[in-house]
Parts: sequence; structure tokens; C-alpha cells
Amino acid sequence: MLALAERVDYHWNMSAIRIRSLDAPFDSPAIARKAMGAISRAEAMGLLVGLRGGIDRLDLPTFRRLLDAISMAGIGPALIADLRAGRGTDAKRIAKALDGLQDALAGSPSPGTEWPQLESVLGCDLLARLTCVSPSSLRRYLRSARVTPDDVAARAHFLALVLGHLAGAYNDIGIRRWFDRKRSHLQGRSPGSFLVGRWNPDNAEPRRILALAEALQDAPTT
Repeated sequence: MLALAERVDYHWNMSAIRIRSLDAPFDSPAIARKAMGAISRAEAMGLLVGLRGGIDRLDLPTFRRLLDAISMAGIGPALIADLRAGRGTDAKRIAKALDGLQDALAGSPSPGTEWPQLESVLGCDLLARLTCVSPSSLRRYLRSARVTPDDVAARAHFLALVLGHLAGAYNDIGIRRWFDRKRSHLQGRSPGSFLVGRWNPDNAEPRRILALAEALQDAPTT
């Protein structure tokens, strides 16, 4: 099971996730995979920046630290209360909690934390292009000098979800190149070519991009 953990190695500018050991209930491959997905998604959303020492062990205390960090953004309060009450120690409940956590993260744009994390990986110019805003507006959002409009926040959140999947397969340079590299699964188009014209994350073409990135989650990393 440790071999599975060694495959799932995420690298970010602000922190690093390098799972070296697993403890119950995360010694189940299915649960470990769900946990990795939730951790990577939270990291891509910039919710784990305040965690000291990063994450190198996957066990219940680590999971609770993850939930504590997420709770700062007001996400998943019922999940956190359930675990703190001591009812979340069996594998089935943990699996259910992780599914709920991933759903909660997917449905909770957090521009205040996502903009800095996205900019640290993508850079200002690429991030502005992919979210269809001007670099000057992006810099205001980064400084919290302007409230992020809902449609822009939705596009930024979508990119965070994509990066959460890409982080297990690519370093930051590879992630940036991924958006402009032509893909056979996209009929020779690049992922970035679909994200134009004030695109809506709920539309079919962006969902294809998310599915393409998600497929990398189960692929071996190098």
C-alpha cells in the first residue's frame, strides 16, 4: 500500500504533499485514493497554505488537520462536527465523509484563497487569459482590491479543480504547458483553446477539459 502513496506525490510552490506512510483507515486503496483527491483539491484551492510542516502521513489526525484548515473557509462544517464527535473512525464513514468533502470542495468557490495559489502555479498572464480577465483586473483580485464577480470566481474555481488533478502528474512547468499542448483526445486541440470567450464551467467543452485532467489522477506518475 505504501507503493500507492509513493505514486501520489504533489508538488506546489507554497507547500508539498508527500505521503510516506498510511494508517487505518487510509490503508485501504480505495479510501487512500479518495483522501488524496480531497487533499489535492483543497491544496489547489489554497486552503492548506497555513498547515505547518506540510503533509507526509495519512492518518486520522492528519485528516482532522485537513478538515480544520478547510473549515476556515466555511466548507464542510457537518463533516468536521461528525469527526470531532468521535463517530468518524470506521472505514465506511471515512469513505462517505471523503466523498462529501470532495463534493463540498467542488461546490465552494473560494477566490480569496484560490487566486494566490493559481497565480503561483500559472503565472499572471496565463491565469488572466484562462479566466478571461485583464491582467490589471487580476492583480486587483489578487490584492483583494476588487470583489471577484461570480462568473469570474466560477472560472477560477474550475481551474483550481483542474490543477488539483494535474498536480499528481506534472510539476508547475508541466501544468502550464498542459493548457497549450494539443491533445488527441480533444481532436488535436489544446485544453486552453476551449477556455475562451467568458466560458461557463458548466458547459460541455470545459467539462471535457476537467474530465481529461481527472483521468490523470489514476495514471502512474514519473
